Amino acid sequence: MPEKISSQHSKPVRNGASRGSAMMGGTLVILIAAGIGMQVWRAKNSQAAEQKAAVAAVPAATDPQTTAFARVNGEAISYEALAKECVTKHGKEVLENMINRAIIRQACANKGVTVSEAEVDQEVVEISKKFGLAIDQWYKMLEAERGLNPEQYRRDIIWPMLALQKLAGKEVNITREMMQKAYEDNYGPRVKASMIVLDNPRRATEIWEKIKANPDDFESLARDYSVEASSRALGGTIPPIRKNSEGTHEALRKAAFQFKEEGDISGILQVGPSQYVILKYEGRTEPVSHSVEDVQAQLHAELEEREVQKLIGETFEGLQKSARVDNFLTGESRGRVEKASKTANVPEKAVTR
Repeated sequence: MPEKISSQHSKPVRNGASRGSAMMGGTLVILIAAGIGMQVWRAKNSQAAEQKAAVAAVPAATDPQTTAFARVNGEAISYEALAKECVTKHGKEVLENMINRAIIRQACANKGVTVSEAEVDQEVVEISKKFGLAIDQWYKMLEAERGLNPEQYRRDIIWPMLALQKLAGKEVNITREMMQKAYEDNYGPRVKASMIVLDNPRRATEIWEKIKANPDDFESLARDYSVEASSRALGGTIPPIRKNSEGTHEALRKAAFQFKEEGDISGILQVGPSQYVILKYEGRTEPVSHSVEDVQAQLHAELEEREVQKLIGETFEGLQKSARVDNFLTGESRGRVEKASKTANVPEKAVTR
């Protein structure tokens, strides 16, 4: 296996079924979710919000002031009334999505980056293939289950992803060490454990002392005191801990793999500003028998995807920090720029077509 393997980040990443859903959220969710916590799907009603708000859009030839969108016993419901209702209910979310899209669009214009319709088409084809669906079936599924019509999907999900890949413009380097860690995570043994999560050190010390005095009470103490809802309901049971998973706090992983005897109890592990964990060791899973050579291509593809998504998230964060945004709907402002951007009023079609 070579020490370092490189691939161009600008090449579109073809996500599989396990990760395709990470792209199905709003603009902000997909970009940040991948490496800063890659995303997954936005809630269904969240996706439907922009679709509902779009009902207020009026054809160019229609005068909003005189258009009735409905009549009830002869009483008209006007565009103005409908628009006000939509903004009140869904305006914050829809506006934030538009702001994020504008930030990316302006960055593309500044750097001469374009994403063609053909590129968007090809990405949709590749993703639909991963799910084993024809494109029309894929669009129908998105609309039925996520409230996303084809235009929204292409504009709010596919285009931003491709644009940010090009804006990042960096290589992704997959090293031997990264491959080895991925192999251990996927095919090596994992630690089976139960966990109690507390929200302050005093309570954590109190519960730890109770456990040390009566280790067999761990399950009942987890049900009574743990502040983590899903594991609490199972008496502290959690999924097996992987050795290198970035989704698990380093202190927790390190403690888990230092256990020797089943039934051992960890010390109090701080894994967040107000989050304290106590683990009980329950053994290890059996490793899955695979040769590195057999799974090398799959692991490399997964690592490449993960690293690309990190770059996308980092790129978008940088764009957000450098942009001046004044949100008059919420009354909030963020970011600071020395002078107005020359592309502040660049229309979407200038960089998306």
